[in-house]
Amino acid sequence: MDRFTEHTGIVAPMDRINVDTDQIIPKQFLKRIQRTGYGQFLFNDWRFKEDGSLNPDFELNKSGYQGASILVAGANFGSGSSREHAAWALKEYGFKCIIAPSFADIFSNNCFQNGILPITLAEDRVAQIIEKAKKQTGYTLSVDLRSLKIWDKDEEIVSDFEIDDFRKHSLINGLDDIGITLQDENSISDFEKMRHPHGGVLTAEN
Repeated sequence: MDRFTEHTGIVAPMDRINVDTDQIIPKQFLKRIQRTGYGQFLFNDWRFKEDGSLNPDFELNKSGYQGASILVAGANFGSGSSREHAAWALKEYGFKCIIAPSFADIFSNNCFQNGILPITLAEDRVAQIIEKAKKQTGYTLSVDLRSLKIWDKDEEIVSDFEIDDFRKHSLINGLDDIGITLQDENSISDFEKMRHPHGGVLTAEN
């Protein structure tokens, strides 16, 4: 998993509440057997018209938000089904951080497992960021996970944020659940050798 320590990127404002996982990555694309290739389908039903052309009214298609890597949205982002594909699609599109007043719990966990930092801020602070991103072309924010601070180039928005110590450690060190387990690989190996000193497999007769 990619490490996250600090990041500066263009902000894409999505002034919508209750953006669910079916809107993030529509169900028709879940038939894919790979874990990759979902970025092109992110917000598919909003990004594209029925004829396949880009919808110029959709936020991410507007001038100034190309290459955005920080998404700022309304409350209850990532609600709906537990599909991890939503986090995969956001990451492959280029988003490294999502800021919202609240997230669905499973979606938030999926973000952490895929190296995306979900940050919860007060609704008025989120609204302030969205408004600035709408007015200023190429508006950027800097996020520092180590100091738990967010700021823009003029430092007009400086905000602290909170994150669980375990999640913070995992992101800074690029550790998902498997990576955390593998930190104890030697101990696990020693334990297995103790249980199976001759490399055999335990059976009911043992």
